[in-house]
Amino acid sequence: MREVFQFQPIYQERVWGGRRLETLLSRELPAGPPIGESWEIVDRPEAQSKVRGGRFGGVTLRELIERHAREVMGPKWDAKRPFPLLVKWLDCSDRLSLQVHPPAKVAPQLKGEPKTENWYVAHSVPGASLFVGLKPGISRATFARALENNSAEDLVNKVAVASGDSILVHSGQVHAIDAGNLILEIQQNSDTTYRLYDWGRVGLDGKARTLHVEESLTSIVWDEEPPQLVRAAPTSGTIAACDEFEIRRIVIGKGESIHFRAGEQPRILSVAAGGVTIVGATPAKSLVMGDNALLPWSAELEFMAPEPSIVLVTEGFA
Repeated sequence: MREVFQFQPIYQERVWGGRRLETLLSRELPAGPPIGESWEIVDRPEAQSKVRGGRFGGVTLRELIERHAREVMGPKWDAKRPFPLLVKWLDCSDRLSLQVHPPAKVAPQLKGEPKTENWYVAHSVPGASLFVGLKPGISRATFARALENNSAEDLVNKVAVASGDSILVHSGQVHAIDAGNLILEIQQNSDTTYRLYDWGRVGLDGKARTLHVEESLTSIVWDEEPPQLVRAAPTSGTIAACDEFEIRRIVIGKGESIHFRAGEQPRILSVAAGGVTIVGATPAKSLVMGDNALLPWSAELEFMAPEPSIVLVTEGFA
C-alpha cells in the first residue's frame, strides 16, 4: 500500500468562525453561517472522514481501518479500535469560549472523553493571543467566585502569539483562543468540551450558549503550571510531545526532500507553509498549505519541496 490518504473536509458552523479558510487556505466553503472548523481527519460515530480520490475514494476512515488495519496502522492494531486522533482547522475570527476538557481520571464520571490538543498557529493578526492555564495560586473557590463576578479572564494566563507559534494544551487546563488566529489543532479523538464562560455571547440561534460550570470546575487540574509556548523558528525540531502523540516541525529548503520508511509507524503529514510533491507518484500528486494526509504504516514515501516549506509530522499515536 503506497497511498497517501487525504480526506474530504467536514465543515462545522461556529458562532466564532468566519470565511478565512477560503482566503488563507483557498478552500471552497458552503454558503451561509460562519465556518469555524474543518474536520480533516476524524473517526467518530457522528463524523466520518471519507477518502478523497484514488482507488479508495469515498471509503470512510473507519472502513479503511477495518479492511486494512495492518497496512494502515501496523500489525498490532485492533481493526475495531477508532483512529486515535482528530485533526482540524480552526478559523477563530472571534474569541472562543473559556473552556476545559476533562482529564482521563475524571472523564468517566462525567461521561466525557479526555482531550489533550496541540495548537499550531498558521496565521495570526497583530495583537492576537491565547489563553492557556491559570495564574499561580488560583484555587477552585477563587475561580468560582470570579466566574460569578465575570472576572475570570483576569485569572487566566494570556500570551501573545505570532504565525508559526505552537502550544500543547493538556486535558484539565483552562483555555481559550483569541480572535484573529487560524490554527491547526491536532488532538485526541474526543469531542467533550465544558464551557466555563462565553463573554456574554449568544449562539447562531440568538440564544445564550449552554455553560457547564460544575463539570468544568471538576475537570480543572489546580496548581498546574501553564504550558510553554514554542516560538516559530527557521529550524526543524519537536514542537509537542505527550503520551498521546508527538509533533515535529520540519523545515524543508527548495529542492530538498524528506523520506519515510515503510514498516515504522503511521504518520500524519500537515503542510503548514509552501507545499510538497510525492516523489515517484503516478499520477503526480502534490500537497499544498492546509493539506493534511495520513501516511500508512506500510508506505515508503519521499516528499520533495519545490519551494521553501514547513510540514508538521505527527507520530507516536499507534
